[in-house]
Amino acid sequence: MAKFDLGRWLRWCVVVGFSCLLLVGCAVNPSAGKTLRIATEPAFPPFEFQGQGGELQGFSIDLMNAIASSANFKVDFQSLPFDGIIPALKGKTVDAAISSITITQERAKTIDFSRPYFKAGLAIAIRTDNQNITSFESLKNKKIAVQIGTTGAAKAKSIPGVQIRSFDSAPLALQELSNGNVDAVINDAPVTLYAINTGNLQGIKIVQQLLTEEFYGIATAKNSPNLVLINNGLDRVLKNGTYSQIYRKWFKTEPPSLPVKSPLENKTNAGAPKILTSIGVILQAFPTLLQGALVTLQLTILSVVFGLIGGSLIGIVRLSHIAPVRWVARAYVDFFRGTPLLLQIFIIYFGLPAILQELGLTFTFDRLTAGVIALSLNSAAYIAEIVRGGIQSIESGQAEAAQSLGLNSVQIMSYVIFPQAFRRMIPPLGNEFIGLLKDTSLVSVIGFEELVRKGQLIIADNYRVFEIYVDISVIYLCLTLLSSQAFSRLEVWMNPVKRHKRYDT
Repeated sequence: MAKFDLGRWLRWCVVVGFSCLLLVGCAVNPSAGKTLRIATEPAFPPFEFQGQGGELQGFSIDLMNAIASSANFKVDFQSLPFDGIIPALKGKTVDAAISSITITQERAKTIDFSRPYFKAGLAIAIRTDNQNITSFESLKNKKIAVQIGTTGAAKAKSIPGVQIRSFDSAPLALQELSNGNVDAVINDAPVTLYAINTGNLQGIKIVQQLLTEEFYGIATAKNSPNLVLINNGLDRVLKNGTYSQIYRKWFKTEPPSLPVKSPLENKTNAGAPKILTSIGVILQAFPTLLQGALVTLQLTILSVVFGLIGGSLIGIVRLSHIAPVRWVARAYVDFFRGTPLLLQIFIIYFGLPAILQELGLTFTFDRLTAGVIALSLNSAAYIAEIVRGGIQSIESGQAEAAQSLGLNSVQIMSYVIFPQAFRRMIPPLGNEFIGLLKDTSLVSVIGFEELVRKGQLIIADNYRVFEIYVDISVIYLCLTLLSSQAFSRLEVWMNPVKRHKRYDT
């Protein structure tokens, strides 16, 4: 008969007891150790921005970290453009978003909001020397800069005769005002005040009148289980004084009272869109996108023409026997091929006017002019290499034969070398044209309403990302196929052998 071992029995009891406590703890707090992907656009100081070391800072960042600590989950911040946050939530590529997103009726149909965490309002920013704009009504027939997809952009649409320029971030819109390209900016008041108080933007003031009373909310996808978790954490930081500490840190004042619930009830999800609805969205957007396509073609053709002229000259100079001239041409090519086109657009449109104004010179750029200049300068660098390669592909004996007939260097290049080289350059020039056709989408960053920007403006209203981008892709595909066919026909027409064979058949 086995003896009863009291010590062994007690050890088993302790093990079983701890196991039960562990299971109960996991059941009570299933979010322990959970990581939420939180989307934000770090270009909206003092709410969300990047510090000098590249780390995320701001009121919203501190608040989200406090909520996560209180609700016992971890945060993985993911930087997204503001107009891409709601599509990302709908596609569930992120779990939530905190990016100064105003709670609105339209957004509540698409996403769910937490209880409000900040009380804000829209304000009008103007240059300090502007004495004409004193109220919202005085914005009639003026040029207004806004951030795409924001309530400020929606408010600007209600102004009679207004010319709206949309930018990807609030700092770009404010820089547009600072450069004198627009009359005013409609933006969230705290953000504009922060930009003025930090001294980052000179010569700007706020019209002392808030246009709206708004509340920011943390956004999640429809029926997301994370919303309850976030609301619980937000409730705790509001009650334990953490919220007040964070608010005083960034705004040097006591926070206002906030509603317990969202001013708009979250709507129930209507389900996946039907195919007929998607087709309707595509057809409805098509005329507007075609207008953008015409602007894209205009940009491309102008840029290619100027780029071809400049690139041909630079390509010929690259073959010069004068070393300093050759080095200058090489430096030009290396610079424009070695730096991003997007950066070149920023430097030309925003940088040059700002620098010249600091020197006391009044200078502004028209968006079309700035876009064509940037695209042409960039294209010329690539075309220069195409031209250089095409010229060098012609046998040197032809130049010697032409010289023996008494032709000078200019005549040899104009009548003998370049016509033959140009025929060989047509395929790579066609590639450059098609590449430039697609690169015009980068001009959207300065608010120029070409094809992609038209699509972004539509998405900012209806949040139907997939349908609109499919529409844009189809239009780009049609444009590139037509361009490819045009260059193929030009290549045949420029080649005497192929042209004669075609006519003989």
